[in-house]
Amino acid sequence: MTAAPSGRADRGLAAYIAVTAAYWAFMLSDGALRMLVLLHFHGLGFSPVQLAYLFVLYEVAGVITNLSAGWIAARFGLTTTLYAGLALQVAALVALTRLDPGWSVGLSVVFVMAVQGASGVAKDLAKMSAKSAVKLLAPKGDGALFRWVALLTGSKNAVKGFGFLLGAALLALAGFNAALWGMALVLALILVAVLIGMPAGLPAGRKDAKFREVFSKNRNINWLSFSRLFLFGARDVWFVVGIPIYFYAVLSDGSEAGNRAAFFLIGSFMAGWIILYGAVQASAPKLLRARARGEAAMVAAARHWALILLPIPLVLALAAGLAGAPSPWLTGLLVLGLLAFGAVFAVNSALHSYLILAFTEDSRVTMDVGFYYMANAAGRLLGTLLSGLSYQIGGLPACLGTAALLVGLSALGAGRLRA
Repeated sequence: MTAAPSGRADRGLAAYIAVTAAYWAFMLSDGALRMLVLLHFHGLGFSPVQLAYLFVLYEVAGVITNLSAGWIAARFGLTTTLYAGLALQVAALVALTRLDPGWSVGLSVVFVMAVQGASGVAKDLAKMSAKSAVKLLAPKGDGALFRWVALLTGSKNAVKGFGFLLGAALLALAGFNAALWGMALVLALILVAVLIGMPAGLPAGRKDAKFREVFSKNRNINWLSFSRLFLFGARDVWFVVGIPIYFYAVLSDGSEAGNRAAFFLIGSFMAGWIILYGAVQASAPKLLRARARGEAAMVAAARHWALILLPIPLVLALAAGLAGAPSPWLTGLLVLGLLAFGAVFAVNSALHSYLILAFTEDSRVTMDVGFYYMANAAGRLLGTLLSGLSYQIGGLPACLGTAALLVGLSALGAGRLRA
């Protein structure tokens, strides 16, 4: 009589491991692709605003995809959306190899935007599938949900950080097209392995799922989504364009060798930032003593940690404004300050990722997670647009000052959560 529950638990764990492995592979390629595109097109002379445009459709696609992916998964099953995400990323990588250096800047931007849009759809199909699976597969009680979601999210971000480093290294050593073909081949092999070996344990979907169910009536889910939107906007407003371009100006002397060295160093910093972010996320349950605290304490912690984040971009914006131009002391302060931002940001992000699953019900998990990650993607879109625009208008101080404003709005949303 006890074998059945144990068997279900084993199947659930096997499904969780398979989903997590597929998600890791996807995020490695996603991080590498972002760094490849950013550095390759900056090297071709694209302006900060043009670089931001390359990622706009990626983020727009994320907003639309997350809004509909929850319904698609509820209707057709979580494995369907996971497989579709992996397959579409392979297609996007291959399509990007068709970029012709002889094309005009305008045509190149439009083409890369379209391909990045497809990659954005792929990323959010895979993300929604993996995050929803945790709610359904995690053991109940004893803080297990927070630990499982923190492990998935933290490890994903660490893997994506290695992807940033991989992208910069591949660009310097193998070139743009060779890097894209190599990543497409590896990801295609992983897709085949997952298709063959995915164990049972994930729901197959229900035929009566209605699209209107995507919009939540839960007050906490709506305010958490509001807070998430501005939290990720606050990160991407400096992360997408401002800081990479500032570091490029500091590190490269304009020669081919100088560009290669700058690519490695920028990729290493971005990778280190994401890896730190992932490590702190994974350790957040222990840091917050989640095992001994209930949902009400985690809601209070979300409000508290949002306020802790606010002073960091304010101080960095003031320092960048006072410096007036790149300098060694400013560069050192930025590195330390942005690492501190990453650690506190990670705790905020881990709390959000736990609370969305705690607030939702099993029957609505894909709908609510899709809606929440729609807000996440909208925040990235907002940050991407403001990153190029603010850097073009006011340089690094404007990027960081805008980040502080967005953190304040995120804290406002977190303050409206109720236990």
